[in-house]
Amino acid sequence: MRPLVYYISGHGFGHASRSIEVVNALLAAAPDLPIVIRTAAPRWLFDLTVRGPFTLEPLDTDPGVVQRDSLSLDAVETIRRADHYVRALPALAAREADGLRARDVAFVMADIPPLGLEAARLAGVPAMALGNFTWDWIFRDYTGGAAAADALGDIYRRAGRAFRLPLHGGFETIPEIHDLPFIARKARHAPADTRARLGLPDGRLALVSFGGYGVAGIDLDALSRTTGWTLLVSASVPFGPDRVPLAQASARGALYPLDEPAMYAMGLRYEDVVAAADVVVTKPGYGIISECVANDTALLYTDRGHFIEYDVLVREMPRHVRCAYLPQATLLAGNWQAALDALTDSPAPPDRLPVDGARIAADWILSQL
Repeated sequence: MRPLVYYISGHGFGHASRSIEVVNALLAAAPDLPIVIRTAAPRWLFDLTVRGPFTLEPLDTDPGVVQRDSLSLDAVETIRRADHYVRALPALAAREADGLRARDVAFVMADIPPLGLEAARLAGVPAMALGNFTWDWIFRDYTGGAAAADALGDIYRRAGRAFRLPLHGGFETIPEIHDLPFIARKARHAPADTRARLGLPDGRLALVSFGGYGVAGIDLDALSRTTGWTLLVSASVPFGPDRVPLAQASARGALYPLDEPAMYAMGLRYEDVVAAADVVVTKPGYGIISECVANDTALLYTDRGHFIEYDVLVREMPRHVRCAYLPQATLLAGNWQAALDALTDSPAPPDRLPVDGARIAADWILSQL
């Protein structure tokens, strides 16, 4: 079979985690389909979660947004990199197009780098974008970002079509839109089984999850005194003043370290831990919101700096998931008790969308092949 090439943004884990679900749905329906993934997202994420053969090639597909950590970003550097990307893109796309022709590629997916879409157009290969936002919409919101936004909007316009996910913004520059339900990872293990494997005590559980960028400055002494809760802390939060590696850390009051390599080694996945938790404490992003929707887990969120997607997520997610806001100062002070207690008694959301977007996308792609 002729291959499919999948371009995935390396900005955070959300683009990769949802696109991996599409890849898994493709491989389930067409096990012999050769899939080449081009991305700057870490290889371990694919090795641990793709269920079938694939080829991964490191490639910085887009400039993303420059994060200092999960809760703050650098808008000036973001636009500087976006402008550089736009200037370099014609040559990059021409080189990618040569590679697509040489491979005799049948189809291109892009979540949601303009590079992959422009390369497919130049090579004469059918393509489809997928995402909940477009980069032209993101960059236009920053001072000085209009030129990059205009250039990338032209590429999206020429690409012509996209799968649009819930919690979306942008897409005005893409003529043909196919709306999908959520793409999300669902747990494969029962919550009680996951808790038992991780050696967690009985009672209410909160997962502290701040993704690959992490967050520093939380008062862990104050947080450890939270009562009636086990707070499962992932590697993105330094465990103590000496930043003890979580694999070497032990429980500290309410705080328990999540040793992710050990978790994967025992057959669990991150979505299993999300499902086992009563609440996830995080900054809002499509990936973690969709996983809370899929696994019926509440979400306690804080603000994340000037990022236009944040406004859309905060406006839309109460329809789909139980959630509450925790001011960043309160988060860093470790005073989570009242917010956690209140969130456990919150009512169910009014609008529970299905989470089978990956299967729908895969079926459509295969129909085009």
